[in-house]
Amino acid sequence: MGHYIGPKARVNRRLGTEVYDSNGALRASHRRFLAPGQHGQRRRRPSDYGRALVEKQKICHYYGLEHSQLKRFYGIAKKAPGNTGENLLRLCERRLDSVIWKAGFAKTRSQARQSVTHGHFLVNGKRTDVPSYIVSAEDAITLRKRDNLSKLYTARLEELDRPQAGFLAVEKKDFTIKVVRLPENDDVGLPVNVNQVVEFLSR
Repeated sequence: MGHYIGPKARVNRRLGTEVYDSNGALRASHRRFLAPGQHGQRRRRPSDYGRALVEKQKICHYYGLEHSQLKRFYGIAKKAPGNTGENLLRLCERRLDSVIWKAGFAKTRSQARQSVTHGHFLVNGKRTDVPSYIVSAEDAITLRKRDNLSKLYTARLEELDRPQAGFLAVEKKDFTIKVVRLPENDDVGLPVNVNQVVEFLSR
């Protein structure tokens, strides 16, 4: 999936959940509830494979992942101790663009991805422009010291009123994000049957 630039409301309607949270996508999704296409009103019972595919696509669209990236994350999660599905979602939450969005420095996940790609942030003092960078506990993420960036993100932080993520400590005045701990199950905001995703990826 990666950086999806197509009609996001259609994806929301097809997957049955608001994986894209831009204002335009949400408005269009609320106007129409049925799946897109001329056969959207037909109710067909999906196969087990079809249901697992939908759950996998939820994760790919929500976090901006390609199948190969998700497969690589699955391999890491499988080797880690504990539940593979929970490990997979926690790993996705540790992506740098996801952390930027959770901290309220971006309106949407796509905007957070763009901010990282343009090199607006430093991780432990080093410029990082890879959205899929995996943060660790005690990492410090700071905004680059530029007047134009300070003005931009001051306006964003004042405009956004997103609930504070439990694993992050945000200092808005200093434009600093501290990863106080690794994310847990309660920190995952995506409603997804991750067990079906694990079964799908294990084939």
